Parts: sequence; C-alpha cells; structure tokens
Amino acid sequence: MTLFIKNMVCSRCIAAVKTELDALNITATHIALGEVELQGMDLPGETLYILSRKLEAVGFELIDDKKSRIIEKIKNIVVTLIHHSSEPSKYKHSDIIVRELHYDYSYLSNLFSEIEGITIEQYIIRQKVEKIKEYIVYDELSLSDIADKMGYSSVAHLSAQFKKITGMPPSQFKNMGANQRKGLDEVGR
Repeated sequence: MTLFIKNMVCSRCIAAVKTELDALNITATHIALGEVELQGMDLPGETLYILSRKLEAVGFELIDDKKSRIIEKIKNIVVTLIHHSSEPSKYKHSDIIVRELHYDYSYLSNLFSEIEGITIEQYIIRQKVEKIKEYIVYDELSLSDIADKMGYSSVAHLSAQFKKITGMPPSQFKNMGANQRKGLDEVGR
C-alpha cells in the first residue's frame, strides 16, 4: 500500500512522518518526499483515520485523490531539484517532470494551474527565490555565484525575478534578514 502525503519537503519531514508511523506500529518499507510504502495489506479505516489526524497535527495531510497526488509529486520534484541538488540541472524542469511522472506536460501544467492557481513555472520561480533568500541570509556567496548556482544567465536576471516576487531587490532583502523567508510548504500560497 502506498500513502501519499502533502507538505513533505525535506529530510526532517521524512523523519517526522516516520515517527508518527512508528508510534502507531505501522511498518514502512520506504519513505520519500510525499510517499510512504507500507508493508503488507491496506490499513484498517480506523488506523488510517488516526494516522491522518496525527499527521495533520504535525503539518502534513494524507492525499487520497489522483489529481492531488500528481500535484504533490510535481511539487516534490521541483523542491528536490531546487533545494536538494548541489548544481542546476542540465535539463529543463519541464522535461524532468514529464520523465518522472509519465504525463504530457500540457496536461500537468493545466492541472497544476487549475488546482494551485499558479503555473508550474511560477511555482519553480517562487521556489528558486526562496533558495536565493537562503543563500543571501547565509552570506557565503556573491550574487554572481548565487546566479550561477541557481542556473540564471546573469545577476540582472536573478535580481529581476527576485524583485518581481518579493517586491525588493536582493540587496534590500539582505539588509532585512531572515525574517522574510517562507517554509517550503508555504511557497506558492
């Protein structure tokens, strides 16, 4: 049985979900961002209900419809590409999403826009801006280095997208500090 879980965006999320599963003596054979493979048969309804409540208490949500699972998979792919990869991909995000999910990109794009109210590209840009905020707060890289690391063609392009999303240039954000960052599960809202 596979469970699909919304808002799993990092390794700490995986650990938190594992803790909740362990507390209910539910054995998982594999836990990844947004998905949990369970050992054995389907969970009884009461156990599934209790798990759902426990997950909601720590910021997660069980997903039971196909469209929501696809949306969550798209988000997890984007988060992994942007926040958990050391180098920008040689491939376009859209190509990676299509390869991973085995659906036509226009279908995925329309579905994402319909449910999330923004395009996949807008979601990608918002995730990139959050990663850029992280780099700025850490203050270890120049804007030029950040632009290279994030796959931007120039600092000007990075700055323009950053300002469009945040309403301020990166230099102003740097002066304001970390209080302007969002959790990864809040990006796109």
